Amino acid sequence: MQFHREPNTFVGQVNLKVQNIERSLTFYQEVIGFKVLNRSDKSAELTADGKTSLLKIEQPEHVLPKQPRTTGLYHFALLLPERSDLAHVVRHFVELNIQIGSADHLVSEALYLSDPDGNGIEIYADRNPNAWEWHNDIVAMTTEALNFPELMTNETGKWSGLPEGTIMGHIHLHVADLARAEQFYIKGLGFKVVNRFGPQALFISTGKYHHHIGLNTWAGVGAPTPAPNSTGLESYAIVFPTDADRQRVIAQLKEIGETVQEENGHLITTDPSGNRIQLQV
Repeated sequence: MQFHREPNTFVGQVNLKVQNIERSLTFYQEVIGFKVLNRSDKSAELTADGKTSLLKIEQPEHVLPKQPRTTGLYHFALLLPERSDLAHVVRHFVELNIQIGSADHLVSEALYLSDPDGNGIEIYADRNPNAWEWHNDIVAMTTEALNFPELMTNETGKWSGLPEGTIMGHIHLHVADLARAEQFYIKGLGFKVVNRFGPQALFISTGKYHHHIGLNTWAGVGAPTPAPNSTGLESYAIVFPTDADRQRVIAQLKEIGETVQEENGHLITTDPSGNRIQLQV
């Protein structure tokens, strides 16, 4: 978990819009294993350790179903502390008859599913960073079949919800223009490219993590921004090690023509595809 603390910049809380708060709360507690940290009639903050909010879900007024072929969330990714935790999640999903996708990415092993509104979720465990293969500044990643029989030999107990050490490992976004997104996230926010998937996807990080953010045009080049009251991504947080780092990034964003505004005590910027970002320390 050293890639998600100082001196690195990383993804923090993800904020989602949902159609039915009660339905989503049931899913995120009983299927994913979150605990409720704070709750109101139309929103809830969810936690793994009882202290840190990793996910906020909110039901907007006049909410619309998730709009296809738009920018926004591809998936958010929960990073588990141990490989055995991933095996426990597999057993839990099997017992609930949950349909999932899966992959071995060389750097990590991952499970994929969606919430009741179609918001994508990845749950994964990293391989030992010493085993990641770097070629200059590019990390080797691919998508291969997950070896479930071998993974399940690591099962050492029963699933009991998300372990306390679970964190928000990364976020993966649909964007309209990969070149513009690269300029924003690299020249503006200060991330570095660590992998490219042809002209369609880009993976970026700080501190030589395999990726804190993924960007893709799989919803279509030029995909529109969804309606403000559509279910999907409301915003997500990027966490800087110090306020000086945040101020430096704000200056960089302004240099490339981007804006930063204060909203309800948060500093907000928006990428060229309409994805809202809270700049936190």
